[in-house]
Amino acid sequence: MPVLTPLKKPATPDWHWADLMACLRKRGWSVRQIAITEGYNDGGRTLLGAARHPAPKAEAILAAYAGVEHPMLIWPSRYNSDGTTSRRMGRTPMRGQPPVKATTHVRARNPQKAVGL
Repeated sequence: MPVLTPLKKPATPDWHWADLMACLRKRGWSVRQIAITEGYNDGGRTLLGAARHPAPKAEAILAAYAGVEHPMLIWPSRYNSDGTTSRRMGRTPMRGQPPVKATTHVRARNPQKAVGL
């Protein structure tokens, strides 16, 4: 008998973006109004970025205006069980060993200044 595999991806427990927008609208806020209130000059694009990409500060702002205690309740996949973020901060380290002298591959614009003449 063949083994059946599920056709759909498992649903994430995160809130749908439309649900968050509906919650904000019920409380009388729009993302643009929140951005202006919080001092963002981009019309809310920074806050809207939290819909697709993890952004702890934007998540905390949206959760506060939605009346939720912690952003972990809206985006549980982005947080550990103790409330800390589950993502690494900073750049991903490069593979391999760094060069012995980092400037060996960079050619100076003026070779006389680089040598000190």
